[in-house]
This record gives sequence, structure tokens and C-alpha cells, in this order.
Amino acid sequence: MTEFRRSRSGASPAARPALSLDTEATFLKGAGPAVAQRLRGLGILRVRDLLFHLPLRYEDRRKHQSVARLRPDEDALVLGRIVATDVRIARRRVLRVVIDDGTGGLSLRFFHFNEAQRKNLIEGHWMQVFGTVRAGTAGPEMVHPQYRVADSAEALQPERDLTPIYPLTTGITQQRMRGLIEQALRLAATDAELAQALPGLDGPPTPDALKVIHRPHSDEDARQLLEQRHPAQRRLVREELLAHQLGMRLLRSRLKSHPAHRLLAAGDAVAELQSVLTFSCTGAQQRVLAETAADLQREHPMLRLVQGDVGSGKTVIAAAALLAAYRSGLQAALVAPTELLAEQHLRNLSQWFGALGITPLFLANRMKKAERAAVLAQLAADQPAIVIGTHAVFQEQVTFSRLALAVVDEQHRFGVQQRIALRDKGGTRAPHQLIMSATPIPRTLAQTVYADLDVSVIDELPPGRTPVVTVVLSNERRDEVLRRIGEACAAGRQVYWVCTLIEESEELDAEAAEATAARLRNELPTLHVGLVHGRMKSADKDAQMRAFKDGISQLLVATTVIEVGVDVPNASIMVIENAERLGLAQLHQLRGRVGRGAQASQCVLLYQPPMGDIARARLETMRSTTDGFAIAQRDLELRGPGELLGRRQTGDIGMKLADPMRDAALIPPLQSLADRWLIEHPALARALIARWVGDPERYAQV
Repeated sequence: MTEFRRSRSGASPAARPALSLDTEATFLKGAGPAVAQRLRGLGILRVRDLLFHLPLRYEDRRKHQSVARLRPDEDALVLGRIVATDVRIARRRVLRVVIDDGTGGLSLRFFHFNEAQRKNLIEGHWMQVFGTVRAGTAGPEMVHPQYRVADSAEALQPERDLTPIYPLTTGITQQRMRGLIEQALRLAATDAELAQALPGLDGPPTPDALKVIHRPHSDEDARQLLEQRHPAQRRLVREELLAHQLGMRLLRSRLKSHPAHRLLAAGDAVAELQSVLTFSCTGAQQRVLAETAADLQREHPMLRLVQGDVGSGKTVIAAAALLAAYRSGLQAALVAPTELLAEQHLRNLSQWFGALGITPLFLANRMKKAERAAVLAQLAADQPAIVIGTHAVFQEQVTFSRLALAVVDEQHRFGVQQRIALRDKGGTRAPHQLIMSATPIPRTLAQTVYADLDVSVIDELPPGRTPVVTVVLSNERRDEVLRRIGEACAAGRQVYWVCTLIEESEELDAEAAEATAARLRNELPTLHVGLVHGRMKSADKDAQMRAFKDGISQLLVATTVIEVGVDVPNASIMVIENAERLGLAQLHQLRGRVGRGAQASQCVLLYQPPMGDIARARLETMRSTTDGFAIAQRDLELRGPGELLGRRQTGDIGMKLADPMRDAALIPPLQSLADRWLIEHPALARALIARWVGDPERYAQV
């Protein structure tokens, strides 16, 4: 008999609702108020939300792999006898365990462990481990693998089926999540709404497709899922892509339905800005300037994404738009993700606008109260203004009298909900929106994630920019790199040194950065070595970055927090330690920190041999091209069928199953289908948006 529980509102067991897909998740067996509260953090409120909480990936634990056949960067299930265990203390305590399966030894390292865990790992016992293989100094190793221990090998059998791995939150285990989803699947099997046909989409019914995705039982299902070609996958991918097209079309339609200020000065503003620039705009910049100027002169709001590689000159586009609003007697705002980046925009724009008699305002959280009050008063007054700042610009207490334009830098940190929120800052007229991104976005991805935006691409670098030369070196040649750094800094140049760890942990990354900085200070005693990592206070981090920008420090040791940073034209060398551990997109963004001046720049990718095939291909791609769009395409190709369900965060839209780059061929027909649905099946369109994306009203009522 199903167990009855008291609801959060204190209702008696008799008041418990009959279970359906629309029942609150708290009433499921194994849930309850505490678990339900944690599920809300994952966007799971009702039972039906569990159905679309899809696996991040599958782990194949159906067969033990011999140690002799292990390869770096691959996941593997290994069974072996414990032959050694000890605790070593270097920078921190590390529990090291070695297992042997008769073909070789596999080292296991645990940075987080307790005494009970250590005592359970007894020499002579058998241990089954699952994790990612990496090349260690003494052979293959795993860091923090999942494991089971038993007295005999027979007690540690492989799994029968693929193991789905779900996104989790604190207090929710994989086992509990699988149990809750199993209950949701049983209810889905009899749900008429979920089983209804979706015009234009073929393949198995939605409930059947979901069952296969969550519970792949047969070998054939497993094989097709791992190869990303199962009919259930393709059906659900089309559903999700269609839902996103519908949501974005509703959003664009509603935003465009509002009136906007016509900035008739836009054309003149482009010419006025160019008259004070010390350089000539590229052909690509001229094209995008014309596109934005045309948008700004229309009576409906501009919704445009401008993307261009690092250093392509997006700021000029923003400046022309800001100037157009000011010359039209209105207000404009530019928002950056960090205060340091906002200050950089302020310096650049103050130089250009100062020559035109305009002083931009600045707004950030850490301003003095009196300074902040003065800026807020100017924005509330009925007078033209240009304000530059962080997301503090769009806080509720900031009131604009006549906001005509909002420019947002680094779009990937500014999601759909924030784009919607901008509407309210314009009063009776919607502000024009110009979104800028230095993250390479293939066209098919932009068509899905940014379908509410028009897209402009600056695909040309300004003249005089020297391409960055990238070299790939084994860590064994580190001494050569140090000598080169010493010579370069003696000649007045500056260097970034980025260090990474295999584990994504701010604590460990900070320790690695601190240890690296100490080592480099010892190896290069004549240099002033700065340090930046994610666990530092913002003020300390900014101070270190400013010291580097001002030339006080010659070498800056950092974690990947500098991926998006300020311009330091004198920094012409980037060293990335353990580069084989980073993805192509992150490597490309880091490399973009150098090559911002006229002098020749280098990026040194240090790796720890031996490397796996995928890591080697990534570094070879970095060595052979600096084209961000080519790198993004190669990144797609390298992921291959081994990564079944990549999760791509796009603003606040999480793609659960679809991959807009991988599924590029599906998008054009779905765009046409979305247009037909909004006319012929509006109620079904809203139901599909709710199923995959969330509340459709956040798109429809803007």
C-alpha cells in the first residue's frame, strides 16, 4: 500500500491527492517536504517535471576493463585486489590506494577522506572502481573514483544495464533520483495528455521515448543510445528544439510588439564616432554598424546579438549605439559581468566620448553612498545620459527617466530572464537591446538559443593585430619556458601563467595557484609575481589585476578566473599548465588574453605526457588555428558519440537532451513547424513550452 504523508501545509493523510503527473513531487514515495524542497532547486515541482529531468550522460558499467587496456581520458570500470594503501602529505593529505587485476596496477587518489574510509580499504580485499583514467607518473590512475569493496571478486559484479547519471543537488543521491523517476514513469504510461500526437513530429510516443531514455534495458537500446541514434532520442530532441523555437518566437513577438524610441541620430552618430577614433573600422565593423543603425531608427526595439572573436572590435559597435541614444536626447546603459571589465569599458569610452564633450556615468555595487546617490539622481532626471557598470545598473532601485538602449557585454552571463527584465526599465517604451559575446557561437546554436535575437558577426580582426603563435610543449621542457619568460620580462614584457587541476574545486585550484606562485617566485626571483584565484576577495582580486595592468607585476599566476578579463596590451605570453585538462572553448578564451597589442605574442600549452587521443587533438587544434568559430566546430567534432547527453547551459535555458550544434540539420524544418504551431495549435505550443522549458507566460506576457 502506498504510504501517506502529511503535506507541507499540514493537511491530514486523508487529504493526500491521488497521484498524477500534476501532483506535487512531495507526495511521491521517498520524497516528503524536505526532499521536495531540494528538488525545487532543480526546477522539479511536480511529478511531470521528473520525466523531463533527463540524464546528463550514461555510464557503462556493464563490463570490467583490464588495467593493461586502460587509456587516458576514458571512463572505465575496473576490478582488482588492493595491494597497497597509504596516506601521503605534500601540500595536503592524500589517500593513495593501488589495486592490481593481474595485468597491471591502477593508482587511486582521494583528497577528501576520513579515517573510517581509510580503514575499510584493506590490502587483500577486492575493489571495484569507476572513474576517468588519467596518466600518472607511475602509470594509470583515477582521482576520487566511485568504488565498492568486498571480500571476494564474485561479490562485485558489473551492472546489467547502462547507468543513467542525473543532475543532482545537495541531499539528493543518484539512487533516490532514480527511484522518484521510476514512479513518474509508471504514471506517465497512462497519461493521455502526454501520449497525444504532436503534429509534424514522428517517432515513438513521448511516454515510450522517455522510458527508453531513463531505463535502457536491451543491448540494442544501449548501443543506439551511446551512438546517439536511438529513435527515442531523436524524437525527444525534436520536441525540445521545437519547444525552444516556440518560446523564443513568443518572446521575440511580444518584445517587438512594444514601441521603442526611434533613434534618428543613429546614422550621424556612426560618422561622429569615427571622426574621433584613432583607427579605421574594418569592413566587418562597418557592416555591423550599418545593421545596428538601421535597427535603432525603427519604431520597435532592436534585439541584436553581436558576436565576434576576442579583439574583433565589438566595443566600437556599442559606442556608436550609445552615442545615438545620447544624441537623441535619451539614456543608454552598458553592462559588463565584472566591475573590472566595466571599468575598462569606462576608460575606453571616456576617451572617445570625452573628445565629443560627453562624460559617461559609472555605477557599481562598491561605490560610496554619496557617489551612487548622485548617479541615481542623474539617471532619474529627464536628461540624456550614458551609464556604464555591472548588473547593478538593472537593480530595482535604479530608475531611468528615458532608457532607450541597453548594451550587455558577455551575453553568456546574461540570460533570457534578464533580457525580459530589461523591458520594465524602459517605462512605456521598450529599450533597444544590443547583446555582445566573444564566445564563438556556431550559427545553428545561435538559431536555437538566441532565436529571439538578430545575429551580426564581426568576422575580421583589426589591422595591426599580430596573431598569437601557439606552441605545445611537454612539461619536461618547463625549464626552457622559464628561461624564455625571464628574457621576455627583462625586455619589458608581461606574462600570464595559468594553472589547472583535474578536479573542479575552487579550494584545490586556489592551493595549486598559491603553490605555483611560490615556486615561480623562487625560480624567477627578479620578477614581481602576482596571484589571482577564485577564493580571493573581489577587492584583492581586482587589486592584483590592476597591479598587473599597471606593470607593477611582470608575471601573473592565475586560475581560469581570468578567462574573461581586462585588456593588458603589454602581456604577450600566456603559459597554460596541464593544458590537456581544459576544453577547446576555455583554452581559446584564455589565449585571447594575449595578442591584444602590436608586439608578437605567444601561447605556451604545457602538457603532462602521455596524452590521450582527444586531448592531443584539442591541443593540435589550438596550435593550428586562432579562428574561434573553427575551434567551436572542431570542439563539436571531438566530443563524438562517447558523450551521450552533453548538458549545455545557455543563459538560463538548460538544454536537457538536444545539442543545437550536433542537431543542426533538424533546426530549419523545426523553425517552420514552430511558425505553423503558433497559428494552428497555440494551446499545444504553450503545453510543449511548459513541458521542456518552463512557464510559457514568461515569454508570452512581456
